[in-house]
Amino acid sequence: MLIYFILLVIYIIILLLVSLGFILIETHKNVNDDIENNYRPRTLVMIPCRGVDYSLEENLKSIINQDYPDYHAVTIVDSPDDPACSIINKLKIDCIVSDFQCGKCSGKVRALCTAIEKYPDYEVYVIADSDILVSSQWLKYLIMPLGIDNAGISTTFPYFKPVGGFWSRVKEVWGFVGMGLMEAKLTRFGWGGSLAFKKSLLNNYFDYFCSNISDDTALTKIAKDKNLDLYYVKRAMPVVNSPENFEQFFEWANRQTALSIAASKKIFYYGILFYFSYMFLFFSAIFAGIFYNKLFLLFLIPEILYILNMIRRLNKVSPENVIAAILMPFIYTVNLFMANRMKNITWRGRVYNIKNKKLL
Repeated sequence: MLIYFILLVIYIIILLLVSLGFILIETHKNVNDDIENNYRPRTLVMIPCRGVDYSLEENLKSIINQDYPDYHAVTIVDSPDDPACSIINKLKIDCIVSDFQCGKCSGKVRALCTAIEKYPDYEVYVIADSDILVSSQWLKYLIMPLGIDNAGISTTFPYFKPVGGFWSRVKEVWGFVGMGLMEAKLTRFGWGGSLAFKKSLLNNYFDYFCSNISDDTALTKIAKDKNLDLYYVKRAMPVVNSPENFEQFFEWANRQTALSIAASKKIFYYGILFYFSYMFLFFSAIFAGIFYNKLFLLFLIPEILYILNMIRRLNKVSPENVIAAILMPFIYTVNLFMANRMKNITWRGRVYNIKNKKLL
């Protein structure tokens, strides 16, 4: 009986420590870094395009109609025959063909390096994915933090708006983890769908940047190497219309996770520790609460806080969102294991070897 009692006490102490850790994570966040100043530098907005994204015409219209005094938008395509060109030409947006010479870079990085090389006289460069839909204030909000001396990157994170079935709802909730990571300075990263940086960031690092598969992980590493700050601007948040089905969602989620793990293996180990702890706490609360003592149900508080934070970000709640939130630790764990085994990813119709970081 004594051994049983000691084991029970140890078990409860572990549950308490894990629970308190998750409560601290859910309740202590730096929501954003909205900055107000008069910093309005000459800016180039670079929009790599490959194929026709969902709502592409609406997306491009939003990017080129900004309340900002001195900016130029340029699209970059692999070929003048790209299907996106008909919409680009219709909107009369400048377009260049990607021709930067790099052996290991992705098509997106090649496009960005092409634009930077052909438009060298800008103080600030902005990356805008072709699948984002933005407000007219997006560019101004995104750039203002760069007026601070120690700023390296100004970035945001999207709201994945579901325009499909259940799995587009899952992607909506999946994206909230990215928002949560952005809200804490310790886990913040540059998101390449909407990211601004000064040209000086690439001083002595241009060749390094142009040899990478992932633009955002490279820029994040450069900023950290230079001891510069990463700013998260929530009010610059774009919308990404997401029509994914089950197969499309998992292909996307595994690819995003694989790119993160390729940038740092620690992400896999931290992720496994985090989500296994979360599931341990969740199942302990359910089973011990039902079969031993209802007080164990109090260990569901972190899950409740997570759902409440999701509702805060959504400003609404639906049964699909709650189900997706409950499933999310299991989905992320599957993503981590599958992504960790991946040697290649398919991105915009191309296959990349993420172990050797080259195009196949």
